[in-house]
Formats: sequence, structure tokens, C-alpha cells
Amino acid sequence: MGSMENRVSFGDSDRASLACSTDEGRPYSLPELPEDVLAHLSLFLTPVDLCNLSLTCKKLLSICRSDKLWWSQCKIAIRDQESCIDLQAWWEALPSYRTIFRFIQSVRPLLGIWVHQNPELGNLVYVTWGFLSIVGCRIIPQALGPKGLDTGLLWAPVFEIICSDNGSLAFFLHGRESDKDCCYPGCFNGAKEDCNVLLLEAEPRHRLRSLSSAAEPLFAAEADDGDSSFSLDDLRRLARPGVKFVKHKVPSDVGPIPFHRLHFADRRKMLDAIARHVRLKIPQSAVEPIFPRVRTRLGSNIDSCALKQEIQKEALSMTDRRSMLVRMYSHGDPHGRRPPTTTHYDGINSNYLLDKICNPADYTSTLLNHDQNDDTELRRINPEKLNAAGSSSLSMSNSDGISSGGLQSQLPRKQRLAKLIREKMKQIVGMGREDTGKPLDSDSNSGLKRALLLQQFARQGDTVALRLHARRWDLKMYRAWPLMPDNRFALYKMPEQLPQTGREHAGLWGGTFGWPPGKPVEEKPGKALYFLLLSYDDTEQGRLLIATKILEGTHYVLHPNGSPMFTANVDEPSSEEFPWQTDKDGEHVDITHAYQGEGIANGYGFRYPSSKPGDLYVGRKGLLAFVWRESQNVLTLQRLDLRTLLERGDRVAALAPIANYAYLIKSLSNVFAGFCGFGRSRIELPSM
Repeated sequence: MGSMENRVSFGDSDRASLACSTDEGRPYSLPELPEDVLAHLSLFLTPVDLCNLSLTCKKLLSICRSDKLWWSQCKIAIRDQESCIDLQAWWEALPSYRTIFRFIQSVRPLLGIWVHQNPELGNLVYVTWGFLSIVGCRIIPQALGPKGLDTGLLWAPVFEIICSDNGSLAFFLHGRESDKDCCYPGCFNGAKEDCNVLLLEAEPRHRLRSLSSAAEPLFAAEADDGDSSFSLDDLRRLARPGVKFVKHKVPSDVGPIPFHRLHFADRRKMLDAIARHVRLKIPQSAVEPIFPRVRTRLGSNIDSCALKQEIQKEALSMTDRRSMLVRMYSHGDPHGRRPPTTTHYDGINSNYLLDKICNPADYTSTLLNHDQNDDTELRRINPEKLNAAGSSSLSMSNSDGISSGGLQSQLPRKQRLAKLIREKMKQIVGMGREDTGKPLDSDSNSGLKRALLLQQFARQGDTVALRLHARRWDLKMYRAWPLMPDNRFALYKMPEQLPQTGREHAGLWGGTFGWPPGKPVEEKPGKALYFLLLSYDDTEQGRLLIATKILEGTHYVLHPNGSPMFTANVDEPSSEEFPWQTDKDGEHVDITHAYQGEGIANGYGFRYPSSKPGDLYVGRKGLLAFVWRESQNVLTLQRLDLRTLLERGDRVAALAPIANYAYLIKSLSNVFAGFCGFGRSRIELPSM
């Protein structure tokens, strides 16, 4: 209760109003205060304070369960997003503010902008509030609409996390197969406040434990005192399709194997196999609406009474959609079909999964034809020491000196050194082959190790399910862009600075090339829309304003995501005059500030662009314009509200589920070009 004493303070008038007494003349105790007064006091308490208060006595325990107290906590939690959430409509669908608050706290850290470096053209996912849910929406690279930004944005759903009736989190991955919208249920256990990486993984689960605990440890393995070593015969079964596996238990002294330890091709096959198994076709009635859109799509011409009726109708539709998805999460599709082994969100049976994804071409194509002498060597592979080694050392020698080619102790010193160098080089240059699903080594041992690792991972539980995992990583940054590995199914949160005094221009901006800004002109339709994240950085040269490109609306990408489109030194004013005097409406352009800077230019290739001098101009009406001095090219910017633009925009067809989450195939062309309405014009940046 110490934290309560520090947070709650009353003035003299408050003390006078609270210094009430009973008929017997004694003062009220805290449990005897009216509920409205306690609800007012709860505004000064944190949720932890309320939980501590509920432990003091049974009377306060019942009071702390009151909806009035948790309604106040919900209002505090959504203070910055009140325009996106209708708490009254949420409460009508799920009449418990305490459950609603627990859901808000579990998913609120996911809100914001998430990116992936592939494709280079754009992989921007914006997470926003839905209806008792949060929704991850992919912003499609696109041209400026006929009404400018008033047209809205094209988007596709990526994932959705819904609050179920008992307060647990129902995770759905979105995708499209055979021209049908589908959802793929999985697990999500909540996110901490500082998470910056969102991983899509496979998770071994135990049926009974998964139903009883929503916060079970990751990759929990069953303890076993018996012998559970893997024989060569067991590994041979991996190469024979149609053979049912004999279940082996993981040794108790072997640590759990995380998903990222598996080979990239195995991870991709496992995710695809699970997604195919748990796939649920979304009924047409449940496709939309994902989040409220009536307020912005109807405009201001409709009267308030009709608008209220449309809002109520939309809320009823979203309530029915949520109820249907929650039933599908637990019981399968709406027609009553249940999976053969377990509930959908628990995934696929471990043995059945191994039988599906293991085939001779990937692992043990040479295993069935090897000599008897190789049997003796392969039996020496110790699975415990294989588990202790990192995934990056699968093709290297283990701690006993056993390598993929034999015993190193039997080789001369020079040959051992040469072999070690070759293996190191294979590890370095093998990343490119790893992306295509090819094994790093061509010998049978490498395939056996991969198969053994995969088998041990899958059999850590009864089933293997999809899992969305929010984590905190210490990421290295290039300017304002996180440096990301290209072989993880992950999204990375962009650190978005908030506007404040002296840093007024921080945040998300939309930009197009050409003057005047705003609506596209008839002579040049299809102007590409750029998304830039502006941030400030204090350097020795001064305070820099950096415009990092996070989305490019061209048909073929000019520069990679993370490129600084321009940098301006706000401590160095510019004396250059703005080249234009009027805007598109013929009004005079009032420039308040001008700063010296550098803008991106073609010069040293795609990955290493050059820069040329330019100037950043700040207009009185919130306009930003960067002008290259030599070419007089101009990039005009205006601040964006992604939530409003999504509500005004249109939904397009998504990719296949796993590719829809993180499109890992490197591509410089727009995979959504069919929906974007590009013209053939292409923006040319200043060249060297």
C-alpha cells in the first residue's frame, strides 16, 4: 500500500468531503465508502495497487471486482486511442470491464508500425484496434488516389488477436488460398511493454497443459528418467513416406530446442504444414468489418440520427463476427467439422507433422545407399551434444572432434585445418542456399543432424501449433532503421518519435514528388506515394532531421527500405528561396523556416545510394518540402493518420498465410501491382 500513499493526495476541500461519519459518530472505513467514491479514488491507483488492495480483506476483494473501478482503468489505458474504441459497445459484447482491461493490457504494446526488409518495395504492417481485438494490416505500396490522401489506402489483413469470452487471447493468421479468405488459429500469450520483435513460430504443446494455463513456458519438455536415444533405424524411418513414427521422449538432461534452431527450410515447411492443417474458411458474413469504418466512409453529409443507426448496425455486425470467430477458434469451422486429433488452436499432432514434412529429397537421399562402414560412424552421433551446440554449428565439428566427414583426430593437422576453413566458408556462403531450402552440406551426416533436430523439436509436445511471440531484442540500427536478419519469420517495430517542443516534425509523413502537392494532376496520373518516418538525431554536426523511407509506392523499387530520403540540419538555416510562390489552389506559399540538408541520389547502386545538397522548407499550414538544388526536384510531405486512411480505404486480397506474414522472397517489384493502379511514369532521382 506504499505506492497508494505516494499516488493519492487530497486538498483541504477533498478531506472535508471525505471526513464523513456514521450515525454512531465514528468515521467511515475504506470498505464502507460509497462505490462511486471508490471509483473516483481508483483514478489515482495503478492496476497493481488495485490488486494489492483486493488482498487485504474479503470486502475489498468484492469491491475491487466492481466494473466501475475497472471502467476507470480502461479509460486510462485507452486515453490516447479513445477515438478508435467504443468501450460501451465492447461492454455490450463482453460485459466485464475487468476482462476488457486485461485484454487491453495484453495487446496494447503491439500497436504501431511494424516492418520487414523483404520485399524491398515494402512490407509495412500497421497494428490498430479492431472490435474487442487488434488487427495487423499490410499497407499496399500504391499510387496516390484520384482524391489524393482523401481516397484512403489499400490494405490487406495479416493477423488478428481477439478477446474471447473468458478473457483469453484468440490469435488468427490471415491469408488467401484458392480464391477464398481463410484464417489460421494459433496461440498468443500477451506482450510486454518493451517488445520490438513479433515472431511467427511453431510451438510444441501438451494438450492438458495448454488447456489449463494461458501462460505456459515456451518449449516445455516432458521429463523422463529412461533412455531415449535415437537410433539409426529411427532416422531411416524419416526417409520413408507413410511410415508411422514410434514416439520417443526427449531426455530429461537435454534442454528444450527453440524453433529458430531448426534449418530455415524445415521452419518454412513446418509452418506451411500447420497452416494447411488448421485452415478455416471465413464465411462471407465474417469477412468484414474488421474494425469500425462508418464514421469516415459516410462523410459529413449524413444527419446525426442516421449516422447513429449506421454505427449501431456496424457494431452489431462486428459483434456477430467476433462471436463466430471465437467459436471457430475452439470448435473448427461453422459447419461443425472438428480436426481429427485436437482443437484447432492446439495445432497438428507431432507424429503426423513429421510424417508430412519429412521426405527423402530433403534429408537422407544418400542414407539408404551408404556403406556399412558409415553405419558405425553415424551411430557415434550423440544427440545430447547435438542439442548443446548452436544451430550455426550444425555442419561443424562437435566438442568430441567428430565432424561431418569423420574423426578429425584421424586426419593430419594440415588436413584438419583445411577442412575447418572449408566448413567455415560453407557456413558463410551457405546463407544464400539456405534461403532456397537447400542443405548446407551434401553429405548424409548433415541431413541426419537436421532430421534429428527436427524430430526432437516436434516431440517436445503432443501437438505443434502456430504461435505469435512478442519479444525484446537488442537491435542494431542504421540511422532510424533496425538491421534485421533475412531468414526469420518476424516483424520489427519501428521506433516512432512523438512530436514535442523543438522536435515538432517527428512522426509519420506521406510524400509525393512534384509540385503542387496534394491531388495528382491530369498530365501525370499515378504519382507514387512514399511513407517517411521522420526522427531527430543529435550528432556532432548538430541536430539532424532524418526522413527514413518505410514504403515506396512505385512498381519497381528505386531504393531499399530504411534509406534516408533526406537529412536536414535544423541548426543550420538556409538562405535559398523556395522555387514556387503559389500552391494548387493559387494561394501564396508562406514558408516559415528553411534548413540545409542532403537528399538521396542515384550513384553507387541500389544498396549504396549517394546524396546531393538540398533544402528543407517548412510551410505555415503544416507543409514540408525538400528541394534538390541542382535538379529542382521536390518531395512534398504531409502528416498522416494511418487509422483514418485505413477506414477510408479498401481491402484487397491477401497473400498465402506464411508469405502474408513475412514475405521472405527478395523482390524489387510490387507483388500487389494488380491492385495499385500504377501509371507507367517513374520518378527519377538526381544522378551523380
